Amino acid sequence: MDNAIKVILISQAPLPFSKIGSWTTLYKNYLEGKHKIDGIVCPKPENSYKTIQYSFVNFTFWHKLQRKFLKKKNQEYFQALNKLIVPNEKYIIQIVDNYGMVKPLKNYLVSKGIADRCYIQFFYHGYLPYTQKDSKDFYEAIDEMVLLTHDSYRQHKNQVSILPGYFSVLHNAIDTQKFTKISELEKTKLKRELGFNAKKVFVWCSQDRPKKGLNLILNVWKEIYGLHKNIVLVVIGSDPREETEGVLFLGRIPNDELPKYYQASDCYLFPTLCQEGFGLSLIEALHCGNYCIASALGGVPEVLQYGKLGKLIENPHSIAEWENAINEFLEGNFETPKFPDDLYAMQNWNEGMNEIIEKAKNKLKNKEN
Repeated sequence: MDNAIKVILISQAPLPFSKIGSWTTLYKNYLEGKHKIDGIVCPKPENSYKTIQYSFVNFTFWHKLQRKFLKKKNQEYFQALNKLIVPNEKYIIQIVDNYGMVKPLKNYLVSKGIADRCYIQFFYHGYLPYTQKDSKDFYEAIDEMVLLTHDSYRQHKNQVSILPGYFSVLHNAIDTQKFTKISELEKTKLKRELGFNAKKVFVWCSQDRPKKGLNLILNVWKEIYGLHKNIVLVVIGSDPREETEGVLFLGRIPNDELPKYYQASDCYLFPTLCQEGFGLSLIEALHCGNYCIASALGGVPEVLQYGKLGKLIENPHSIAEWENAINEFLEGNFETPKFPDDLYAMQNWNEGMNEIIEKAKNKLKNKEN
């Protein structure tokens, strides 16, 4: 009976995805191993997975007209999905972060008379619940929501009156073979190669948007650098700003080069000013041996185990709190965190995904009974 239940992923990104993206990277690793995905609906990628049945999305002028005049969205995806649907079979359909696709998908399944044979899993990489005026229809349309943290689930439970029947938590993950700590001897050598020499190295790495807190950290740094000269702040992902003493702007660098900068650094700064879902760069830096100082917002406290794995800034808009935390680190007033080597490892994510799928199959099987 289990074999009759197929798993289909609907993706707006062509998979495998050639660019950097957190969830697309996770799926790439997953789909190259022991996965349980049977089909993918997506735009045509440059390459494809040989073990998966694809149905490529064809964007036509007619679809554009449907969107504009008939207010019918995502019809091209449902036409592609229809090619994978076989009479009398059951389906788990996965959607990642695409809120706007859920209600049209449910309507499509109802119109085909197959809604009772389908189980919709929505993977959400944000933190706070959706609060749009039509969010009630969204939550009623999905069977299961998969979140990044338990704290996010508590937010949903407290803020939303009508929720799907099932919730799961699947933490984000990284390649812990790639992002790993090196010896002190190797670190000293790497610092020298990168021109950091004997300085204490701090790193900020993100997209350069106001909510990521770079401006705040640069203001903090001006105060810190006045007291400590043998330090450097390495900024990755941002175009150079005005020249600032003790700050090195590296701009955008290839993802494969990130580990060496984390490995050469001593402290990772994560001054997010928004409700982050998780924070992948935070755990990358953690696994490379950094002490982490981060905003206590969104899913970050859970990721850092509420302070066991780093310093949480309770009032992240406060320059004084960041200054105090950085000064404490420079003065040696901190404990190096200990954690398992496989914490937030991709292998755990793969196993967690398979477990979530198997449980969904059982729920769909029982739904019939």
